[in-house]
Amino acid sequence: METLRQALREAPVVDRDGYHYFVHGVTDGIPLVEPDVLRSVADGITERVDLESVDKLVAPEAMGIHHATALSLETDLPFVVVRKRAYGFDGEVAVHQETGYGESELYVNGVAPGERVVVVDDVLSSGNTLRGVCAALEEIGAEIAAVVVVLERTDVEREELSHEVTSLLEIAVEDGRVVVG
Repeated sequence: METLRQALREAPVVDRDGYHYFVHGVTDGIPLVEPDVLRSVADGITERVDLESVDKLVAPEAMGIHHATALSLETDLPFVVVRKRAYGFDGEVAVHQETGYGESELYVNGVAPGERVVVVDDVLSSGNTLRGVCAALEEIGAEIAAVVVVLERTDVEREELSHEVTSLLEIAVEDGRVVVG
C-alpha cells in the first residue's frame, strides 16, 4: 500500500464545477494502472473482507471494474458490472446515480435473488453510487455480504449509507492536493 499512498500524494487535483476531483490510476485509469498497485488492492480487500460463501462480486462501471477483475483473479469469484447502458434483459434494475460532479443511470444485470454479493468500487465520496447500487441489489433480493472501496474521501459530506463500507485508505483533498490518512 505504500506505493499507492505515495502515488496518491502526487495525484493532480482538478476543479470540476467546484468539486475538487483528484486524478489517479486507481480512480481514473490515468496516468497508469500499475500491476503492483492492483495486486496490493486485491490483497488488501482479501485481508479485510470475508469472501467465504460469496457468490459474486458487483462492480459499478467504470472504475470499479479493474478492482473487481484483480480481486476475481485472486479469489476465483466471478463478477458482474453495473453498466451505464440498458440492455433490456429480464430482471434488469435501473439505478439513478448522482455524484459530486454529475448524474446518470446505471443498470444491474446478472444478479439473482438470494445470491451473496460483495460490491467493489474505487472511491466513496458522496456515497450516491453505492447507495443506488445497494438499493438495486436489495430490490433484486440479493444479500449484500460487504461493500468495499479502495479509497474513502473524508472531506466530502455524505448521508449515512445503509451498509457499512470497508475502505483500504482514507484520503482528503486539501489546498489542491491529496492527503492520505
